[in-house]
Amino acid sequence: MQKVFFQNRLAIIALFACCLMVFTSMGVRQTFGMFFTCFEEDLNATRTSFGLAIAIQAIVWGIAAFFIGYLVDRFGAAKVSIFAILLYATGIYALSGPDRSEYALILNLGILVGIGMAGGGAQTAVSAASKHFPNENRSKVAGIITACGSLGMFIYPMLSEYLFTLTTWQNTYKVFTVFLLLAAAASLLIKLPKSQETEIKKIEEKQSAIQALKEALQHKGYVFLVCGFFVCGFQITLIATHIPGYISERGLEDWTATAILSLIGLFNIFGTLTMGYLGDKYSKKLLLSGLYFLRAITIVLFLFLPTSSMVAIGFGICFGFLWLATIPATNGIVAQIFGTKHLAMLFGLVFLSHQVGGFLGAFTGGYFFDQFGSYDYAWYISIALSLFATLMHLPIDERPLKRVATV
Repeated sequence: MQKVFFQNRLAIIALFACCLMVFTSMGVRQTFGMFFTCFEEDLNATRTSFGLAIAIQAIVWGIAAFFIGYLVDRFGAAKVSIFAILLYATGIYALSGPDRSEYALILNLGILVGIGMAGGGAQTAVSAASKHFPNENRSKVAGIITACGSLGMFIYPMLSEYLFTLTTWQNTYKVFTVFLLLAAAASLLIKLPKSQETEIKKIEEKQSAIQALKEALQHKGYVFLVCGFFVCGFQITLIATHIPGYISERGLEDWTATAILSLIGLFNIFGTLTMGYLGDKYSKKLLLSGLYFLRAITIVLFLFLPTSSMVAIGFGICFGFLWLATIPATNGIVAQIFGTKHLAMLFGLVFLSHQVGGFLGAFTGGYFFDQFGSYDYAWYISIALSLFATLMHLPIDERPLKRVATV
């Protein structure tokens, strides 16, 4: 008999709150690259220091995601996420403060926003909401939440552009601070599910967090996921941070960069929903392998086709479809193999690898430009990593462990 999608009212509320939280947190983050010239002029930031701030944000986000994942698994997302998002709001608001040193940029944009994204980003929201749904629906849930983040990534760059015509970038970020406070309030609605599967709980409650982590690290498929997700982080952070600078380097008009970032957000909605649907029907590892191969093809075409706004727009559409479509299948594999008791922590470690990649993507992009006057070397590395990830996912064993499969 076909099960209903929502098992109870608590699942509906949790999914709605997670969607709202991710819509805001990921939407605001998508605007940082648009304001790099403002940071240069008003905060005395070089492209290297801006890239370093985003790189530190990525690594702080990843490290914090692991520990926040443990706390979410133990205490629920409500208390943990509201604290993290309040730090996010503080960092955004403080950007327009009197301290314009490089250290302030790193503290606010790097550390505070990084912790905020760890508690309010897709990796935490997907893991928290997935606890309310059976395995056959978890990829769809991940797709829905990530699609809401994508919608934010589509809307916030355009909203930024509009607000910037009316006021300063500082006031624009003050408006975003208010939105983040609303997202923090919404996170209070994300509760832990009530006991619905007593048999599963009897088995999984015997396993501590340390035991779960040790078990995962001894599973080759989990290690392959950790390595593969590194590539995703490198690519999307490189693009989100440096695509405005790359577009300027190629001599295209500034609106082209805004269009790319917005189109990435728009088409990521369709990509994540599609991957969420397919992930519940077909092999998740094969879907991931194919996705990374398509990323390599998309980047090659973007670099080597004649430079034009139409090519850039085509890149935004194609890469947008592939942008965060990795999350439903990656999170789904972790939940499918290990169950959901320690899902936020285990996916948090996978996500840490993603953010290490993000650190290198953000920093090397700015470094290569300052050293060689071009982003090309960073793009070439990105292509090679796509091919690496394509091969890395193929050997993954997706079968649930015995303690998960027998209930």
